[in-house]
Amino acid sequence: MKTFALTSLVVSGGSFALMLTGCASQNHTLTSPYHPGPVIGQAVGTGVGAVGGNIVGVGVGLGEGAVKGAVAPFDNTSRVVRRWHTETTSDGRTIQVPVDILVDTAGRPIGISEGR
Repeated sequence: MKTFALTSLVVSGGSFALMLTGCASQNHTLTSPYHPGPVIGQAVGTGVGAVGGNIVGVGVGLGEGAVKGAVAPFDNTSRVVRRWHTETTSDGRTIQVPVDILVDTAGRPIGISEGR
């Protein structure tokens, strides 16, 4: 009984999905493209759609930029940069000594620097 219910659910779901897909065609108009009314209407519609889309895009971009700019001062992302410098020990050996420097996202040192 469970198999029948599952099978009928899959078949009905697939049938419903096929009914929603529809058919595609290259001709998107129902009127003749040789009459001036539909041609002008499509040209005006395309222009209005392009201008409206760009206006909305500018508004969204402006909003996203304002939010990113407002959040930037509060960004506390940091990383550690390791630099090596050479030192000579008291017994005359030369060794490489690591110096870890905490930097912000722009690469500027954070905190007290040792001047190296």
